[in-house]
Amino acid sequence: MYILRILIASLAMMAVLFMTNSAHALNVAGVDVPDTVKIGAAGDDLLLNGAGIRKKFIIKVYVGALYLKSKTSDVSKAVSMSGAKRVRMHFLYKKVGADKLNSAWEEGFRANLDKSKYNALEGRLKSFMKFFPDMHKGEEVLLDYIPGTGTEVRINGTLAGTIEGEDFFQALMLVWLGDVPADKGLKKGMLGL
Repeated sequence: MYILRILIASLAMMAVLFMTNSAHALNVAGVDVPDTVKIGAAGDDLLLNGAGIRKKFIIKVYVGALYLKSKTSDVSKAVSMSGAKRVRMHFLYKKVGADKLNSAWEEGFRANLDKSKYNALEGRLKSFMKFFPDMHKGEEVLLDYIPGTGTEVRINGTLAGTIEGEDFFQALMLVWLGDVPADKGLKKGMLGL
């Protein structure tokens, strides 16, 4: 009888844990990271490919998460994969100035693109950088690639603007996943490694 009670209690506990874990695939630095999201007017379903923390020295800046149609740990597959994609940034640090964000965007593009590709995207990158205000702890940026529309930038749920072209979002992904990523640990996390 005692063993039966332990077995039932164990099964009940596992069921509670399973239900709790099914709501969120991951908790990173206290931020719930959903295992699936719907984006765009068509409501495309995307899977969490992976997530991690962007650190600058010892400071935790934001939790970054990558969503794709299907999971992959291969950078070239992730970047070239057709369909909708999302990068989510949930800020952990008290304040990240727009100037710091914009210099990071520019540095990431320059470091991961050859000069001709950078020059081809520079005008759109400058427009993209104008969307960003100072970001504060708890605030969120969603960068959604919507086929036929482009890169939608949502800041705290409000559409800040759209940049056209799949080539722009592919270059943007390299900021995190390229040969010179913003943070090697975050790159591994976003690739699910």
